[in-house]
Amino acid sequence: MDEIEQGKIELIMGLRRQGIRDKRVLSAIERVPREKFISGTFRKQAYEDHALPIECGQTISQPYIVAYMTEQLQVGERMKVLEVGTGSGYQAAVLARLCRRVYTIERYRTLLKDALRRFENLNIHNVTAKVGDGGQGWPEQAPFDRIIVTAAAPAVPQKLVEQLKEGGLMIVPVTTSGGRGEQKLVRIERTGEGVKREELLPVRFVPLVEGVAKET
Repeated sequence: MDEIEQGKIELIMGLRRQGIRDKRVLSAIERVPREKFISGTFRKQAYEDHALPIECGQTISQPYIVAYMTEQLQVGERMKVLEVGTGSGYQAAVLARLCRRVYTIERYRTLLKDALRRFENLNIHNVTAKVGDGGQGWPEQAPFDRIIVTAAAPAVPQKLVEQLKEGGLMIVPVTTSGGRGEQKLVRIERTGEGVKREELLPVRFVPLVEGVAKET
């Protein structure tokens, strides 16, 4: 067994020990080659359970956080999911194994181009991506069954809430008040009466920034 396969087995066992129970989520993580979403010397660390740097000063999230957020999103195979913050494309690739279609938005053209190439190389054909301001969502494709945000917002983005179906769920990291930059993962459920909010666990994400990035 090579180093990559051994690392993958150890990661899945570690996720189970940390409380990830959803077999579909574990299977998706097992089937998506995380090493393909990481470049250079960091590829050796692909199956270690921590975040890693990628291009444009961004990160690929810790596998446990990817698994936890995906599990909390409760994604069904017929669902349409919006992802805000494509990054390397890893989270979208995991979601693509679980739902009908993923729509993903990235503010960096460089990151989006690389992610699209990875999707193509891995024969992932149910992801639609665009460059844009993630905080605005994707109104033309709304409503969505599920929304996942992979950058920390100063508050729950109202425009994204409005793009959720009734009964839909959104997972979003939110910077807590208090000025210390602490973040909490929040799950939002849109109901007929309004919005239910549940705080899940402390996290650390790059900030959600308005607009499209200016790249040289």
